[in-house]
Amino acid sequence: MASKVEKTGPETRVDGFLGGKLAIEQPVSGYRAGADAVMLAAAVPARTGDRVLEPGCGAGAVSLCLGHRVPGLALTGIELQPEYAALARQNAARNAIDLRVVTADLTDLPAGLRAETFDLAMMNPPYFDGRDTASPGQGRDLARRESLSLTAWADATLRRLRPGGRLIMIHRAARMADLLAAVQTRAGAIRILPLTARQGHPAGRVILGAVKGARGALQLLSPLVLHAAERHLRDGEDLSPQASAILRDGAPLNLWA
Repeated sequence: MASKVEKTGPETRVDGFLGGKLAIEQPVSGYRAGADAVMLAAAVPARTGDRVLEPGCGAGAVSLCLGHRVPGLALTGIELQPEYAALARQNAARNAIDLRVVTADLTDLPAGLRAETFDLAMMNPPYFDGRDTASPGQGRDLARRESLSLTAWADATLRRLRPGGRLIMIHRAARMADLLAAVQTRAGAIRILPLTARQGHPAGRVILGAVKGARGALQLLSPLVLHAAERHLRDGEDLSPQASAILRDGAPLNLWA
């Protein structure tokens, strides 16, 4: 979860992630990563030495949250928009985390990157499709609304994974059928973790994990409840203990426990 740290100018500001342990510069009016990015990073079962790919890395929040938790990763981000790619490189340097950022279209990668394979891939694809209202600002709209289908996102990413590699992504719960259709022909041992704001409320987000080439059964996991109270009682933060450990302290979230 991000908290405002400082304003750096009229177009960007620096936000604090993981309780201020990371400082990430993001557009003021464009797309900004938040709690979803931290949750996604927490769900990636990375170990030191793993090669990790993040398509659509934006300003680098997910990769940097993961790199903070697990040292010694070979992190690669792909970002279509040059402005966000530049921010990701700057944020990696600011936080002293090694992150290679390639400015490219996911469906038209440089030959060198197409020749590489990765142990893990994580992604936060645009949440809205062509039926949804456009977001203000071209950069924000491009980051939040599909110009590439979920199936195309998943297919291009799974191609970069080694056999047995794992893909983890976060998306709206309303798109869960699309998520499953996008991955289940090429991956299995699927795990779905619903994220709900409060106990008894419908899930707004899901984290999906899948193993390339696996044939294991799908499992729907118990929901992760983000807030402690059953309803909003007062202003201020009321995170559940598990959500606080993830969002503030960088605790992991194991889908395959």
